[in-house]
Amino acid sequence: MPMLEPKYYTCNYCKQDFVPKRRRVQKYCSNSCRSSAYQLRKGNKNNLPATNNTKPVTEQNDKMTLAGVGNAAVGSMVAGGLVKLFTNEKNKPATKGDIDLLVQKLGGRYHLVKNLQPNAQGALPHYDLIKGIIVYLQF
Repeated sequence: MPMLEPKYYTCNYCKQDFVPKRRRVQKYCSNSCRSSAYQLRKGNKNNLPATNNTKPVTEQNDKMTLAGVGNAAVGSMVAGGLVKLFTNEKNKPATKGDIDLLVQKLGGRYHLVKNLQPNAQGALPHYDLIKGIIVYLQF
């Protein structure tokens, strides 16, 4: 049985020849060409048709401007202010100052745990408010 030569198609975007990978007639050689052709049809000026069998290069404006930095800073401050404004006082995170104030109000860092027995050396169990653990202290 003789070998059949593959049928070549021409991409409607980049004008390169390609062998189709689907049963139906393909208009484009790849998804990127299909997407670029769609953008061109929709009026996006960044994708220009290819010439000399090369794919188009899209233009990007990667310049940082003072106005852009200022807009980003103002937007960040406004968002932070809105979060502070609409967050309930009970739901705000505790700061180190809040924890220090709590320790002062409770009367110190260590509190005696009355329902635990002393250890073998006779030290009494205390709860450490800062570390959140039980420690045995000898007084």
